[in-house]
Amino acid sequence: MKVVRSTRCSIKFATRAKQAELANVLDEYKDTVNFFINKFWNKTPSKAELLKPIVDLPETWLSARLRKVAAREAIDMVRASKKRMPECPVKPEHKGKRMCVSSTIANLKTPKEAEGFDRWLELRCIGDKVKIDIPIQLHRHFNRLAAKGRMQASYVITRSDVQFSFEIETGPKRSGHQAIGLDTGIACLATLSDGTQFGTDTKEKLERIQRCQHGSKGQTRARRALRQSMDEHAKDIVNSGADVLVVENLKGISTGTKLKRRLSQNIRRFVGNWNWRYFIGRLQQQCESNRVAFRTVSPRNTSITCSSCGHINKKNRVSQSVFRCLECGFQDNADVNASRNIVDRFVSGPYGARYKPVFV
Repeated sequence: MKVVRSTRCSIKFATRAKQAELANVLDEYKDTVNFFINKFWNKTPSKAELLKPIVDLPETWLSARLRKVAAREAIDMVRASKKRMPECPVKPEHKGKRMCVSSTIANLKTPKEAEGFDRWLELRCIGDKVKIDIPIQLHRHFNRLAAKGRMQASYVITRSDVQFSFEIETGPKRSGHQAIGLDTGIACLATLSDGTQFGTDTKEKLERIQRCQHGSKGQTRARRALRQSMDEHAKDIVNSGADVLVVENLKGISTGTKLKRRLSQNIRRFVGNWNWRYFIGRLQQQCESNRVAFRTVSPRNTSITCSSCGHINKKNRVSQSVFRCLECGFQDNADVNASRNIVDRFVSGPYGARYKPVFV
């Protein structure tokens, strides 16, 4: 099994002249991509059809190689917009914040003599005889990824940093039969189907974020502390011994619930600060690195269904932390009950039949 991990290195060691020159290239690249977006909007060609007559259309000083990169990105943006909203697609617009180039344009080299930085990122074949050498200072994250995997021959360049990607071999997925369900919440970040809970102080961290002035340094530190806590809990959860981790598919929780008015304004603000997507993304990355399968199930009625008899009733959820079934009298922690329903839903599905819940 192979996974791709990325890291960013700052370009702050480059001179102001080089940074200004790079910004000029990104502005011209933005205009070129937007030209191709307008050109391909009604009839999108395949990438194999990007021959010289099409690539040479925009009036730009960019090289043919970089124009072709811009045309490819325009095709991807158009297709993504039409796939996301097939009934009423919105024409995308490139903001000029980034460009992805291959080794035909950029190349990372080790300098013979240099002080203060470790690598040169050479940008060639840009056009108009422009050549930019960006000094790069490596850090621990880069070195750790470089020691584990092979660096890919493509780079994402922005106005402030360069992103490098590494392909890492993790080995085959675990072949055991232990599936664990995970329920996420505000009072407790994660509750497993075996009763283990992680992040019981998450609500306190969220309240601290709410108390800070928006955009202040204090709020930035509070958000950083919350995400650091999420990173640590994600590692602990994946290392708990599961072969499969099952979570709810809660995409659009902030926007959907806001439109339907199912949650109060204060709770919606908590959900926004909580950043469920970030935590689930970290969980998925840890699962990939540790050869644990990651699965999602529908969240429908998981919090109001009795994991003992299957009875569904809104009144089963007595409070935020207590679940008591009105049918059979079963009582348990509400989050533990929900996590058991999550893993049970996966086990009873077509892809989870060989797994057994850990609480049986």
